[in-house]
Amino acid sequence: MDRQKFDQLFDMTDRSVIVTGGTRGIGLALAEGFVLAGAKVAVASRKADACEAAAAHLRELGGDAIGVPTHSGNIDDLGSLVERTVSEFGGVDVVVNNAANALAQPLGSMTPDAWAKSYEVNLRGPVFLVQHALPYLKESSHAAVLNMVSVGAFNFAPALSIYASGKAALMSVTRSMAAEFTPFNIRVNAIAPGPVDTDMMRNNPQEAIDHMVGGTLMNRLATPDEMVGAALLLCSDAGSYMTGQVIIVDGGGTPR
Repeated sequence: MDRQKFDQLFDMTDRSVIVTGGTRGIGLALAEGFVLAGAKVAVASRKADACEAAAAHLRELGGDAIGVPTHSGNIDDLGSLVERTVSEFGGVDVVVNNAANALAQPLGSMTPDAWAKSYEVNLRGPVFLVQHALPYLKESSHAAVLNMVSVGAFNFAPALSIYASGKAALMSVTRSMAAEFTPFNIRVNAIAPGPVDTDMMRNNPQEAIDHMVGGTLMNRLATPDEMVGAALLLCSDAGSYMTGQVIIVDGGGTPR
């Protein structure tokens, strides 16, 4: 490998990236990483003011960024997100499905409404966003899809079965997408984070947080920034021979 090829491994210059749930937590950290690697980024979340604040922050980092108010459970919003991104940046090279609904109800007292809302955002949204973006991904010479799942897709998840089952389904969809999209040179992978210091995590009782931390070998929460390296690997040319994979980023918690 020569110096030029090496320097291009993680280079995302001029690639157009959509990041859902991109205004805080893991999503914002990923958006920052993509911008610093040279990408043009469209961040999406439900709140317009949060979208614009995140986009302004990314522009302060020297990147080209827009914020697009989007409810990931709304199919029309997902189509508009793709259209706006294409209008602004000329195409779509990478889709990052990070937005998630953290509704938690125990088995035996679930409501159909909670189940539907969770699956609309955590499973249906990612599938249909990729479907909307597919014509543009097919045109890209560096196309990649990154689905954010969870170690809950592998582990016991008492009281979190709606969320965990949706993430397990998204992991299955990741593998199906990878197989179906290979003829179009679109790579599809996933990251399964363990406990990360985000608003979603802080909404849990301290006892639950301590339990999750205690299940890791490193005995601490991750920072959102610690998801960036794996994301860049899977979305850049550094991961050019990786598809249908799930990288577990959990401080050593899952295989025990």
